Amino acid sequence: MQQQHVLVAGVGMIPFAKPGASAPYPQMAAEATRLALADAGLDYADVQQAYVGYVYGDSTAGQRALYEVGLSGIPILNVNNNCSTGSTALWLARQAVAHGAADCVLALGFEQMKPGALGAVFDDRPTPFDRFDAATEALVGHAEIPLALRYFGGAGLAHMRQYGTPLETFAAIRAKASRHAANNPLALLRKPLSTEDVMAAPVVWPGVMTRLMACPPTCGAAAAIVCSDDFARRHGLRRDVRIRAQAMTTDGPATFEAGDMREVVGYSMARAAARQVFEQAGIGPQDVQLVELHDCFAHNELLSYEALGLCPEGGAAQFVADGDNTYGGRVVTNPSGGLLSKGHPLGATGLAQCTELVQQLRGQAGARQVPGARLALQHNLGLGGACVVTLYEAVEGAAA
Repeated sequence: MQQQHVLVAGVGMIPFAKPGASAPYPQMAAEATRLALADAGLDYADVQQAYVGYVYGDSTAGQRALYEVGLSGIPILNVNNNCSTGSTALWLARQAVAHGAADCVLALGFEQMKPGALGAVFDDRPTPFDRFDAATEALVGHAEIPLALRYFGGAGLAHMRQYGTPLETFAAIRAKASRHAANNPLALLRKPLSTEDVMAAPVVWPGVMTRLMACPPTCGAAAAIVCSDDFARRHGLRRDVRIRAQAMTTDGPATFEAGDMREVVGYSMARAAARQVFEQAGIGPQDVQLVELHDCFAHNELLSYEALGLCPEGGAAQFVADGDNTYGGRVVTNPSGGLLSKGHPLGATGLAQCTELVQQLRGQAGARQVPGARLALQHNLGLGGACVVTLYEAVEGAAA
């Protein structure tokens, strides 16, 4: 079936805030939606469908949020795919436009978080993570450490053991994130850090992780308006950024059969999604100028370099040492500062990544602008699990 080109006509996000310091979720979500509509030059009445993502909220919270913007009667679908929720909403919105079900669709993500480590809400039924928890217990133990740290710290430890990756490499990734965030007014943590600062932070897992190598929980919201090329032409919208390729994957047998924590945290999911995207687009990772990837921990950023094909397997430490993950290197990773600096409001993260990449491709990123940005890759991972990889392209000569 022939698919239509899908444009990103508008994006918007609000500054992320620490739990307890944000507005309630309906206000955050409504503000991000209004920003995206204003960026596109559209009214809410122009939107034909909405996909709304959040993890910690009751059913129809998407309606509660969007009713702050308008009561237009459109289909509103609520989406929950753990940390990949925001990009799952975008994936659904793109599908609707690509296959002609709608011409103009809103993807919205928000989260109102609580302080502290993530945990289950429903304790009277099986957790979706029971198989992941069992695999983690068998491979790394350390039941005294919060599970998210065990997942990603254990995956980083597997890389350290196989390739001799030093802990300082993860610290250098966090320091790089802080330098990028210093130029992002929407980042929560903007103080530049050195590798030594990160290494000197309180230890949460000896030899594996310091506190600064983990992203903080935050509250926030972000949104995107996607539309067909025909809709953009008819409404005089900007047509300078399109979604060139996109893929979503879930876990395969390797997750639980490989006996490798890297697989438990989605390495093969990410690799498969990236390969599908590059095949759809007819390009390779060497053609991409910038990437917003899922750095919930510095460890996962390093693993994602290899899963996305930005460097060879086992080559991530050298990739970092050579400065190929920042300005002046081969590909700028997380120019926004990433989750490590912005924080991670689960439902909003994927659409915050989208906002950053669209602004970069428009040349609107200010002091953090990546020179010559034409192709941008997004990687958003949710354990449980799902991974969404999206390739955005700046469209030459596309006037409104």
